[in-house]
Amino acid sequence: MMIGQKRDIAAAPSDAGLIDSAKAVLVAEGRALQNLSKSLDKNFAAAVHVIVGCKGRIIISGMGKAGHIARKVAATMASTGTPAIYVHPGEASHGDLGMVTLEDVVLVLSNSGETSELSDIVEYTRRFSIPLISITAHADSSLGKSSDIVLVLPPEVEAGSLGLAPTTSTTMMLALGDALAVVALESKGFTKEDFRNFHPGGKLGKILLRVSNIMHGKDALPLASINDPMSHVLVVMTEKSFGCAGIVDNNGVLVGIITDGDLRRKMTPDLLNKTAGEVMTKAPMTILPQKLAVEALQILNEKKRTNLFVVDNDSKPVGILHMHDLLRAGVI
Repeated sequence: MMIGQKRDIAAAPSDAGLIDSAKAVLVAEGRALQNLSKSLDKNFAAAVHVIVGCKGRIIISGMGKAGHIARKVAATMASTGTPAIYVHPGEASHGDLGMVTLEDVVLVLSNSGETSELSDIVEYTRRFSIPLISITAHADSSLGKSSDIVLVLPPEVEAGSLGLAPTTSTTMMLALGDALAVVALESKGFTKEDFRNFHPGGKLGKILLRVSNIMHGKDALPLASINDPMSHVLVVMTEKSFGCAGIVDNNGVLVGIITDGDLRRKMTPDLLNKTAGEVMTKAPMTILPQKLAVEALQILNEKKRTNLFVVDNDSKPVGILHMHDLLRAGVI
């Protein structure tokens, strides 16, 4: 029988059998993660200290399935404030070791700890005293013995009836890499704003946009004084085209708002003879510029409004936000 050729199957497994097999895989990997969390010791803390203190980049390497995990860990670290890149061990042996500097830290993933392709990058770190952190299931392996810090995976069998393909081991590597990235993030005081700076084009970046990033500034504000006649308010509303006017008192504090709806509801023959203070709706909805744009969206949706004035800590208007601004920014 040729490799990959399908065997005759007397009876296909039932749907229930397939689901039971899948559950067994998930249970096995979940149990492995629980045991991994219990096995964490001072070596994990030491690894975080080295990563946070790194002046260069975290060079992450691994071969085969561990290499795929290493790529993901590098991407996660880079997106959370820890400069990191993946270096293929084979390419490292053919010139890419030049990417590793004396200010870097090397993190190597290998379940067995005996992956021959990793020998050159490991030896390079030893020759130039570059900190080496390893993730392996065997502390007494060649990799483990060569490392400055060893993060040991607990002895768990690979999921599945054969127990051969890297499954449980790579899941633990991935989770441990995530733990390193997240704890390093927290240790550095990485903020939502920092995260947004690294994700300007993604949905996560849009979610973390600030009101100040997308609001219209002071020059666009439709403002009138509380004592201004309604004839002036109408001119302001027409010129600024937001369908509303913010009303400020003598100290420049926003005290009311007049909308197109207010005009229709309060339309009387003497409307133009009234002052803005007599027509306005008091205590308008506002938001601070440092608030997230998604918070502004929530307010507008709850109150069924299209505009929201942005004020400073003294309740003085500094901008205005329209629902269309949120739409253009991709927040909606």
